[in-house]
Amino acid sequence: MADVPAPVPGLAVSAGAVFPSLVPGRVHRWGGAALVLARRADLDRIASGSPLLTPAERQVLHGLAPRRRAQWTAGRILAKALVAEVTGKRADGVEILPRADGSPRLSVPGLRLSLSHTAGHVAAAVAAGPVGVDVCETSRAPEVLRAADHVLNPGESAVVGHDAVRLAAAWALKEAAVKAGRQGLFGEAPRRVRILGLTPPALDGGHRALVRAAGAAVVALVLAPPTAGTR
Repeated sequence: MADVPAPVPGLAVSAGAVFPSLVPGRVHRWGGAALVLARRADLDRIASGSPLLTPAERQVLHGLAPRRRAQWTAGRILAKALVAEVTGKRADGVEILPRADGSPRLSVPGLRLSLSHTAGHVAAAVAAGPVGVDVCETSRAPEVLRAADHVLNPGESAVVGHDAVRLAAAWALKEAAVKAGRQGLFGEAPRRVRILGLTPPALDGGHRALVRAAGAAVVALVLAPPTAGTR
């Protein structure tokens, strides 16, 4: 990837010409999972002091740096609304607390949750098995290109290419895959899942993947084999 021309820094490119579009605010069901994406601006209007947060969640919130609090709250509000839609439970009866590894744990038995935040969007996904979701803005393509040697296996660069939309999709897929396995992008975890294709998205190792566009953002949903992320 190092010899491929870099995208223009800071350029936000619409992803809708490459991937099907996802309507913000609507629940999208796929493969037994449910996914929703929202604009940060819409969630931030109701995030501050939201009555949906439980006392335990508020304790976690107050322990965060001030700059992270609105983002963290927005993610919980969106996730609670999604769980309510999927299960019929009241949103204010759903609690989401962090595990020791930082991943979100739902109070609803038999349902797993994944969250993703960017400057412009928040995404949440739930499924009965290991699930990961990630949002990547196309403007981040230069950063993805710089990290390509770390996250991509040899040969994946030919599959991914070098345009901003496909680079954003590759990053989102890798991030969603390691979230599904409750790992992180540091170390060898990203290389353990290989991107076999982007249009349509395909991963190895029994992973199932979905990629959608939301303006200049790309959303990836990954369902991992049942044994992933069980620790």
